[in-house]
Amino acid sequence: MADVALSERLESRRILMRYLSTVVLMVAISAAPLFAQVSHGPPSPTPIPTGSRPVPRPVPRPAPRPAPRPAPRPAPRQLPTALSPIQLEDQWTTALVRRDTRTFDRLLAPNFVYTENASVTGRNDVIKSVSGPDRVDWARNEGMTLHDFRDVQVITGVLHLRGRGKQGPFDRRYQFTDTWQRRNGRWQIIAAQDYLIPK
Repeated sequence: MADVALSERLESRRILMRYLSTVVLMVAISAAPLFAQVSHGPPSPTPIPTGSRPVPRPVPRPAPRPAPRPAPRPAPRQLPTALSPIQLEDQWTTALVRRDTRTFDRLLAPNFVYTENASVTGRNDVIKSVSGPDRVDWARNEGMTLHDFRDVQVITGVLHLRGRGKQGPFDRRYQFTDTWQRRNGRWQIIAAQDYLIPK
């Protein structure tokens, strides 16, 4: 009887071992896809066939890179800028002393109008007067003020002259208003008005 009991016990252990082995095997088989998913990422979706054409899988694309910055361009070469009308006013006074008709030819616009006190003259008369009988020995602009209208600038001030004429030495001061216009990239005087300031 002891043999029968021992035999039954061994048989029940064998059955239990088979049962546990089967359970462990089932757990291992069912857990394998989970371990694979953890190590390789989620499985790709299985395409569903539609008719005779295969459905393409979306291909993951890398995130777009920001566009590279263009290399900075070298600064453009600066061309010499045209002289401002204030600077050109000083060229006027220098040209009076030097009796330089070429400077006046360059500064005066083709239809230049000049008013002095009660007389009105044009470009040619002004250029002739530079080399006329009055000789300017010293000239200076005083108290100039610029009135800016973009391509037109008006300058007011006082022109002080010293020199010698038909009637002897002179020391004159003129209140002036000069109108300059930017023409073809450079400034030219288009109109000037001088008033002799009484002493």
